[in-house]
Amino acid sequence: MAILDRFRLDDRVVIITGASAGLGVSFAEACAEAGADVVLAARRAEKLKETADLVRSAGRRALTVTTDVTDPPQCQAMADAAVEEFGRVDVLVNNAGVGTVVPATRETPEQFRSVIDTNLNGSYWAAQVCGRIMQPGSSIVNISSVLGLTTAGLPEAAYSASKAGIIGLTRDLAQQWGFRKGIRVNAIAPGFFHSEMTDQLPPEYVANVATRAVLQRIGDPVELSATVVWLASDAASYVTGQTIVVDGGVTIT
Repeated sequence: MAILDRFRLDDRVVIITGASAGLGVSFAEACAEAGADVVLAARRAEKLKETADLVRSAGRRALTVTTDVTDPPQCQAMADAAVEEFGRVDVLVNNAGVGTVVPATRETPEQFRSVIDTNLNGSYWAAQVCGRIMQPGSSIVNISSVLGLTTAGLPEAAYSASKAGIIGLTRDLAQQWGFRKGIRVNAIAPGFFHSEMTDQLPPEYVANVATRAVLQRIGDPVELSATVVWLASDAASYVTGQTIVVDGGVTIT
């Protein structure tokens, strides 16, 4: 296989959670451009239709499945729908996530549990149902965060804990399923990117984060999407159990 061909996802079936907005939309477009058919999962059905249009405009097939990843039966229904429509699942991108900015002394149990339930537990339920049906050579890409590795000046205990948990989950699943199933499992720890989530932050905070990065800016989603495609593809066929930091150098300052 020619080296550039190894980065292709031709005719593979990719499930992307959190595909209704933000980075999930960028991931869907990138996977479609690389040749994949895409299963789009999220809670907002209307927004999923917009993402599906982008996938189809790239010449690939799209399936939308309204899914709340905190509910294991809905994750199972997501995987079942993918198999019914396309016959298999080759790649899972665990992107669904939420965050809170609440001082630790004031955060309620409900707020903390909600973040953990979506970000960490939801990633596990989605991986579990896909891991049962994936064939050798398949790939799971978990979206963690640099906040699982460092801090960034905001009170985000729940978010940071959930993203650190994803890194541990990634290592364990890579060990279990690499030996037994030939499935690769990796994580990406993004820094700050233009997205629906960062758009909710104060502009002065985002500007400060940009100056903290070695590259002196926040990222463009396509720069992160390229990493997703790489980890999903045969170009990363000997990479598993790793957390790839894509942060413009935030974690080395």
